Amino acid sequence: MKRLFTIITILFINLSFAQNTDNRGYKVKVGDMSPEISLNLLDDTPITNQSLKGKVTVLQFTASWCSVCIKEMPHLEKQVWQRFKNEDFILIGVDLKETPEKVEKFIKKTNITYPVAIDKDGSLFDSFTVKNAGVTRNIVLNKKGEIIFLTRLYNVEEFNKMVEIIDNELKKG
Repeated sequence: MKRLFTIITILFINLSFAQNTDNRGYKVKVGDMSPEISLNLLDDTPITNQSLKGKVTVLQFTASWCSVCIKEMPHLEKQVWQRFKNEDFILIGVDLKETPEKVEKFIKKTNITYPVAIDKDGSLFDSFTVKNAGVTRNIVLNKKGEIIFLTRLYNVEEFNKMVEIIDNELKKG
């Protein structure tokens, strides 16, 4: 009986891992509407699903302790924010569970100019991801609020594909 329990446990763990590698830690998928968004930027500007309507949106989940995030942020700044910021587009860095003081230092350290909000309790992050998912994620929404692209970690090919998708979505008018 103990052996059977061990085998079942191992199978369950393997199946759970396989599911997480397929969805890359997301509980949402391309084509889904965005879960509810309710944040304030560091300047207190409120951000909601309604305020994002009509804009192609990238939510970049990040944290100051995340080395991959730090590696990706200059690319987001130059290849995404600087390129598209004057269009119907917004890139929002969403810092996970850190203090405003820590986030301000992080912004200075990374030299980003795109707007940043803090997901104080991680509830927004949790609405997109499975339990214990890692940061370094970009979620791209179309002007209607539908998810059109999801990234995980920083991969040059995937990043370039994201930029292409943003560009194509903005060209739709």
